[in-house]
Amino acid sequence: MKGAVGLPSWPSPTAADVPENIWTPLLLALAGLVAGTVNSIAGGGSLLTLPLLIFVGLPATVANATNRIAIFIGGLGATMSFQKRGLIPWAWVRFGMPPALIGVVFGTWGATAIGDVAFERILAFVLVLGAGWLIWRPPTEIGAEDVPIPEGGRRHFLRVAFFGLGLYSGFIQAGVGFMFLALLSSNGLDLIRSNAVKVPLILAFTALAVVLFAFGGLLDWSAGLSLAAGQFFGARLGVRLQVLKGQAWVRNVLTVAIVLFAIRLLTR
Repeated sequence: MKGAVGLPSWPSPTAADVPENIWTPLLLALAGLVAGTVNSIAGGGSLLTLPLLIFVGLPATVANATNRIAIFIGGLGATMSFQKRGLIPWAWVRFGMPPALIGVVFGTWGATAIGDVAFERILAFVLVLGAGWLIWRPPTEIGAEDVPIPEGGRRHFLRVAFFGLGLYSGFIQAGVGFMFLALLSSNGLDLIRSNAVKVPLILAFTALAVVLFAFGGLLDWSAGLSLAAGQFFGARLGVRLQVLKGQAWVRNVLTVAIVLFAIRLLTR
């Protein structure tokens, strides 16, 4: 894609191309529906959407940037659904937002400081450990609606941890949802409310990333909005499934998602 920001990367339609131009947005919307559902429950939906964006003709750098449009819209849908049900512990969101956003700025700035392959291998190892932690750790009881933010040294550690997650999100982002759930659930929040904190924070991260990518001219709005249409409704569906199915179901889905994500990274 070499044109101005917002111009679609697909070729001008001809008689032979018309079916492809009709079905590509529908395919992207369907993929967004699946990815949005997965992202609001656990994470890793970009494993589906990024390869698909490249498959339909976007350069890898443009696909990585364009995917953030759908993540943002999906996060908006999930945040609305969690808020409607009164499940978001806003004190945690307000606490984590400033250090995390600072981390995003530095992470985006230093995105080329490490090789992708080496980093993905490390990430896969961490995710396998995370899956083991979820399998063996008893789930936090549902009903602790007002889990206080720790004081003292643990509070400072949490600020550093949120900064680190923001740094990673600006750097690569893939799998950051799993890391958020591990951090938050280890501090007393059940998995559903951990998701309810994770979603608005990632929404804020992604809004910043979209602005930066837009200034860089790396967004394909046609593909991004097609993907986002499905992701918005998928995210809302994911929140509904969490509320209906309960924490044990979320825990099982999360464990499977982590394992599949780690395998995908190791076999790239």
